[in-house]
Amino acid sequence: MTVEPANATLSCFGRHAASDPTYALYHDTEWGRPIHDDTALFERVCLEGFQVGLSWRTVLHKRQAFRLAFADFDPVVVAAFTDADVERLANNQDIIRNRAKIRACINGARIVNAMHQAGETLDDLIWGAKPVHHQRPTPETRQDTTPQSEALAKALRQRGFRFVGPVNTYATMQACGVVNDHFVGCIVGDTIDLNYS
Repeated sequence: MTVEPANATLSCFGRHAASDPTYALYHDTEWGRPIHDDTALFERVCLEGFQVGLSWRTVLHKRQAFRLAFADFDPVVVAAFTDADVERLANNQDIIRNRAKIRACINGARIVNAMHQAGETLDDLIWGAKPVHHQRPTPETRQDTTPQSEALAKALRQRGFRFVGPVNTYATMQACGVVNDHFVGCIVGDTIDLNYS
C-alpha cells in the first residue's frame, strides 16, 4: 500500500517522508499527536534511546520487531527481563542489538514501575515539560533542543534513565505531542491543538 504524505512539499521529515510510505504514515497519523498512556510513552523513550547515534528511519522500520521483542513495552513485563533476556535480545537480528541500550530499556521499565508504586506517572513527568508558549517552526527555525528538553533530560537522568540527552528527549517531546513541531503550513500540524497561548 502506498501512502502519500499529507503535504509532500512541506513534509516535516523532508525527503524521507516523501519517499518512504512508513515514514509518511507515521508523520500523517502519529507524530506530534498527544500521547498520555504510560506504556506508549515508555515505548517512545526507549525507541528514542535506541535511536541515539542512528537515524529515526532505522528505528521506525524496526518498530514492530522491537514491540515483539520487548513485550509491547509493557513496563511490568520488561522489568522482569533477566540476563538471559539481554542475551536473547542482543542476538535478535531484527532489532538494534546494542547491549547498553537493551539494558537501559529494562532499567527504564523498572524505574517506571517504581514511579507507579510511588503514585507517579511517566505522563506527568514528560508532560510537565510542556512549554507555556510554543510556535510551530519552519525548516529554518526548528530547534534540536530547548530549555524544557534539557530540564526533562536532567529529570529523567536523575531518576536513573539512560540514553536521555536533551536532543533525543526533545525528539520524545515532539513524538508524543508535548510540542507541535509540524512545520508551519503542514496540514497535519494544523489539526493538532495543544492550547498554547
